[in-house]
Amino acid sequence: MITRRTALLSLPFAAAASRSFAQQPSSPLTPRPPASFNAPLERAAGLEALKVVLVCRNGGIVAERAYNGHALNASTNIKSASKSIISCLVGIAIDKGLLSGPDQKVAPILKADLSANADPRVNEITIGNLLSMQAGLSRMSGPNYGRWVSSRNWVRFALAEPFDGEPGGDMLYSTASTHLLSAILTRVGRRSTLSLAKDWLGSVEGFHIGAWERDPQGVYLGGNQMAMTARSLLAFGELYRNGGRGRDGKQVVSQAWIEQSWMPRTTSRYSGDGYGYGWFLRTIGGEEVKFGWGYGGQMLYIVPRLDLTVVMTSSDSGPSARSGYRDELHNLLADIIDVGRSLKI
Repeated sequence: MITRRTALLSLPFAAAASRSFAQQPSSPLTPRPPASFNAPLERAAGLEALKVVLVCRNGGIVAERAYNGHALNASTNIKSASKSIISCLVGIAIDKGLLSGPDQKVAPILKADLSANADPRVNEITIGNLLSMQAGLSRMSGPNYGRWVSSRNWVRFALAEPFDGEPGGDMLYSTASTHLLSAILTRVGRRSTLSLAKDWLGSVEGFHIGAWERDPQGVYLGGNQMAMTARSLLAFGELYRNGGRGRDGKQVVSQAWIEQSWMPRTTSRYSGDGYGYGWFLRTIGGEEVKFGWGYGGQMLYIVPRLDLTVVMTSSDSGPSARSGYRDELHNLLADIIDVGRSLKI
């Protein structure tokens, strides 16, 4: 249930997003002359929720289109697609030695927010469990989301709720898991998650985070309510497609972390998709695809074999899974993949 506090929380986010990111600086990725990739984008014009589609191949934009009165460079709330960005920041923290690795236990880092009578299983939760949605903690997505963000302390609330599973067990998709990671990054990095992102990802050309909601303690919401342009999300996807290297050749996040993140560790009971560290894994159009997915249809697709990175942004006013809209976006990607395969040399 959406509470009054939840509604109020969304207002400053929307206002800030509108003020700071209605017109963001464009990425250095320059569109190439229209090619066959434009055909599937033309066919997508009937999707009423669709805002923007960008198709990047071998580092150059080969097709781009805005729909339904939206602008190519307008900001959007990328919702849970931001979980892939949180995963990247965790990987960089590991690369820098701020965290020891996915097997590190989280309780010692978060001990200030653990109650004296906390479930002992909380001591078994690892960084990797949070990344792969296998913490076992009660889900703070869907019907529980409003109750969680209406609490006075989101970290403490998430850690105090009864367990729904076992650490390392079945996938329990929860934004609280990635928010705990944001709190962990804040504590080991000794500054905000946004400050870390600006520092660690600032060299990635075209990447920029706009408005981003925070919890009552000032911790940036890990895995939701992040404003970004489609071009910015594309720049992040290209970083991963290029093995963690920016366009200038600088290694921003290790290739080893990307490979770990794209390794299937569990399976969504709703879609059957594999899930790694903040990334969904699925075969689409006959190709292995790694993707970030946000509520409403905010999609970041990477098709490594075809050197394709595709971004789709949509209205976030309704769910994309139950409505079938997510499947329509997957089908649009399949059409783009068909073109990419025909042009593959």
